[in-house]
Amino acid sequence: MESTKLLKQYFGHEAFRVGQKQLIDALLAGRDVLGVMPTGAGKSVCYQLPAIMLDGLTLVISPLISLMKDQVTALSAMGIPAAYINSMLTPREYEDTFISAGRGRYKILYVAPERLLTNDFQRLSQSVHIPLIAVDEAHCVSQWGQDFRPSYLDIAKFIRSMTKRPVVGAFTATATEVVKADIVKLLELQDPLRVTTDFDRPNLFFDVERPRDKFARILAYIQEHEGQAGIVYCATRKNVEQVCEKLVQSGVSATRYHAGLSDEERRRNQEDFVYDRRRVMVATNAFGMGIDKSNISFVLHYNMPKNIESYYQEAGRAGRDGAAAQCVLFFSAGDVQTAKYLINASNENEALSEEERREVYLRDMERLRRMTGYCKTSGCFRHYLLQYFGEHAPDKCDNCGNCVGERSQADITVPAQKILSAVVRVERRFPGSLGITLIVRMLHGSGEQRIRQLGLNALPTYGIMRDTDRMKIREYIDALTEQGYLMQTEGSFPVLRVTDRAWDVLRGETRVTAAVRPEKAAEPMQKRKKGEYSPDKDGGLFEALRALRTELAKTEGVPAYVVFSNAALADMAMKRPHNMREFLNVSGVGEYKANRYGRAFLDAIGKWEENK
Repeated sequence: MESTKLLKQYFGHEAFRVGQKQLIDALLAGRDVLGVMPTGAGKSVCYQLPAIMLDGLTLVISPLISLMKDQVTALSAMGIPAAYINSMLTPREYEDTFISAGRGRYKILYVAPERLLTNDFQRLSQSVHIPLIAVDEAHCVSQWGQDFRPSYLDIAKFIRSMTKRPVVGAFTATATEVVKADIVKLLELQDPLRVTTDFDRPNLFFDVERPRDKFARILAYIQEHEGQAGIVYCATRKNVEQVCEKLVQSGVSATRYHAGLSDEERRRNQEDFVYDRRRVMVATNAFGMGIDKSNISFVLHYNMPKNIESYYQEAGRAGRDGAAAQCVLFFSAGDVQTAKYLINASNENEALSEEERREVYLRDMERLRRMTGYCKTSGCFRHYLLQYFGEHAPDKCDNCGNCVGERSQADITVPAQKILSAVVRVERRFPGSLGITLIVRMLHGSGEQRIRQLGLNALPTYGIMRDTDRMKIREYIDALTEQGYLMQTEGSFPVLRVTDRAWDVLRGETRVTAAVRPEKAAEPMQKRKKGEYSPDKDGGLFEALRALRTELAKTEGVPAYVVFSNAALADMAMKRPHNMREFLNVSGVGEYKANRYGRAFLDAIGKWEENK
């Protein structure tokens, strides 16, 4: 059967997304592929659909147990026989899965890379026909990537051990040119078709805030978005514990996830989130890669990540079903030092030489500089992200905090002169200059001991911005740095210095303006296409359908999004189908799900219309 018909039959979509059909056709033609597609762009379909069409058993190599379980649950809900082999299985389940796989009862089998070279799996691979191997999160094979896993280096060896080499597909959400080259080389891909799709996620609203009290702002945000599921990322386990505890004490249904918890608690907490028993997950970056929960409406960052690759991947876990979602990063100056500490602590990869470690360290520090630049930019956040990944983007997107916030250009010449004058005087007293924190405190008139020890309280500029909030002083410094009047040195102890351009401002020959907006970001304008459905104007139909979905999910013991995604419910509420033929026209409704759930949803729509 034609792939487009199968796409509708199983996945409920009328057309392929960008890049999908190219990759699928190449795999079906026997050609290796490398697909780089952002989170939520439909990578899984690129190997799941060929698996349905090809004779035999497709292997999907995945690094995460959670991903395997979620994917198998979703595939089973669509009528596609699938299973996984990992440490979650009991000895009996493990044996039964091998027997069933050997008898051809599955189309797709998920396996962790650590299992590939075991005797049991080697025997299975020799006894069944395997036409396709899909390597998910393929960037894990590269020592230059942000998630290197040594076990991925065994994949090529496993493929070489097979009697007949299958076609191989490698897929990842983020990869630099260096990492792409590593994937091709280390997985031994043969003349692969390379497809890198547009990184833009139009449904995501991006913003950066600098609240005085991060937790208070996050709590307020979550309370403002009652009924929505989301993730709060923290840089450290300690922050995860503190934020989660405070949220729970404040009445938020939250749970936690980090590497310091037992395997059992991590599994339990993750299932609570995926199955909507907890609506907020507070986690380190140990959580999320491959999580297939589509109804995540927001991703908040309590701390700034170390690099844009990590941020975009983590933020991209919002809105996977195509519905509008928000990604807000809560930034503070301390985040930069935390990130530097984490970079230094992680720079111990024994597989690298001393020279390579130095290269990795310098690369990581440059990535951190670009990440910090994102947090401080006054321009379009989407433009900054897409430009980082080498894509062209308009200067204004109308769907990020800097584009739609209550921001206006203000003349900051006077505070700029005060700051530049202070830095000049500090440089004269300390030829090496000082860091931003000390200069801010000096300008604000701090009486702490360190300021007195350095004699900063004796400078004429001491306390000249006493009436200005310290955070606002930092924002002025960021604006002056972005516009080239100040510069911050590199290294472990960066200092602040004036540039030649600063003298025009100090002499009064140049005025300085900067974009200014209130501390709390404006709510995003949810851009809707003409005729697009709006849940807040349907008289409660969307909520009625969501309540039915919750009931069905609980009855069947599956996550709610496995029944139907939020986007499918929205399309259903907009089209209001009255029979099965119309129900099949809803985006995200395939034949299997229509037969399984259609009658219940049609009855719910009919009941709503009667009571309208």
